[in-house]
Amino acid sequence: MKVLQLQRTLLLLLRGATLSPHRTCGKISPDNTLRVLIDMDGVLADFEGGFLKKYRQRYPNEPYISLEERRGFWVSSQYGELREDLCDKAVSIWESKNFFMDLDPLPGSLEAVKEMAKMKNTDVFICTSPIKHYKHCPYEKYAWVERHLGPDFLEKVILTRDKTVVSGDILIDDKPDILGVEPNPSWEHVLFTACHNKHLPASTSQKRLLSWADDWRGILEGK
Repeated sequence: MKVLQLQRTLLLLLRGATLSPHRTCGKISPDNTLRVLIDMDGVLADFEGGFLKKYRQRYPNEPYISLEERRGFWVSSQYGELREDLCDKAVSIWESKNFFMDLDPLPGSLEAVKEMAKMKNTDVFICTSPIKHYKHCPYEKYAWVERHLGPDFLEKVILTRDKTVVSGDILIDDKPDILGVEPNPSWEHVLFTACHNKHLPASTSQKRLLSWADDWRGILEGK
């Protein structure tokens, strides 16, 4: 039954029904409510660790890039620089069945999100970008949320390739540069530290969240 419900939800999303980003988060929160958007891969779910584990299992004789050596947001680009054909092999990992489903939660992520969702005058949404190869990814993202955060959080999931069009006050995301059709998004981007961005120089204009053990409450209170 749960699988059928998730499939119906995804069908509505693909048909452009009432679950578009604007409609999902544009009429729920009153004006005095803080709206927090939280990325999924690399912020809630351990994308990098999950990728490296499955890559080494599938291609045990191929070179790999350790988490300490990761640079740049796009995993496939760095693997392509290592050797051209490794780009497609990297992509094949997250296009495969159960990749997103099997990702482990990052330490403290589930506890932080659940606590955040209970805070007064705070609305929390999971704002995540599905990959273009959508055979498995959208369903597995919903299933992951249900497994780790419960069915109530399914109504808090926003799937979009362009996060700039989503209305919010804060976006916690590990991607350093988030671009889209909206040049001035409504949200403040808080960079979540990951293995691929921790080497970037500190910015005086952008807040960082080092991990979920860091003072995320202070960031919310600062808004």
